[in-house]
Amino acid sequence: MAEELVTIIKTSEIPAGGIVAVDVRGTRVAVANVDGRYYAFDDACTHEQCSLTEMGELAGTTVTCTCHGSEFDVRTGKVLAPPATVPVKVYPTRVEGDALNVDI
Repeated sequence: MAEELVTIIKTSEIPAGGIVAVDVRGTRVAVANVDGRYYAFDDACTHEQCSLTEMGELAGTTVTCTCHGSEFDVRTGKVLAPPATVPVKVYPTRVEGDALNVDI
């Protein structure tokens, strides 16, 4: 199935240095604002499925799941610190005006 570009949120709704959750066609996607760049990734930590928007802390491009300390790179989804071993899925983003679009 081909990916589809979907407008999910206005960039003005994502605070600098913050993460928000958006439901995108039944998938809960986290969106981080890192110095005006937007990164979208699955909201669930791959270790114990804790919400990265509710239980996560963003520092630069690293989100830390406070449930058990797993860390992920929001740009790539790569695991930076265990106990998670599986990366989170990331979604390409594009800004058009104030609209944030994600390839789903």
